[in-house]
Amino acid sequence: MIFVLSGPGGAGKNTIVDRLLARDPTLSESRSWTTRARRPGEPEDAYNFVSRPAFEEHVRNGGFLEWAEYVGNLYGTPLPDAHDGTDLILVIEVQGAQQVLERVPGAVMILVVPPSREVQEARLRARGDYDEHIEARIAIAAEEERIGRALAHHVVVNDDLDRAVEEVAGILASYRNPPAEEDPRHA
Repeated sequence: MIFVLSGPGGAGKNTIVDRLLARDPTLSESRSWTTRARRPGEPEDAYNFVSRPAFEEHVRNGGFLEWAEYVGNLYGTPLPDAHDGTDLILVIEVQGAQQVLERVPGAVMILVVPPSREVQEARLRARGDYDEHIEARIAIAAEEERIGRALAHHVVVNDDLDRAVEEVAGILASYRNPPAEEDPRHA
């Protein structure tokens, strides 16, 4: 299965997925490509950091499941490899989520939203985003959430991390182990 975790920057998508991956060996994450610079203190393997020409070459070669320009940088999810029986979770922006849902009809989208713009801004600052990126992300967050709510199968408000992780884990479980007579995608 392919699960898509989407939402505005600062919603806590990566933190939720990191916790899920730490406890669930049957779940794997695709590492996205980006042309943006690494944030201070960000691990080298957080993304596949590449130049714009390298990214654009990969686009021309059809190497992405989805890609989009976001706040002046390119982001993309490479075409998935076989994952040895694991389900794949993608942590991507709303534009990319829409592309995945169009290309992979059985994909399940979960929109994660922050409880407020103030909390979102504080999270963006805490992770070391630059001021101009914070302002841009906040400015587009309401539109991302509006579009995301129209696309998403589920919406999770990340107001308490432990609760949000449990809620997302429960959603994944409902699709991975649906009752024989009811698949939640068709409810």
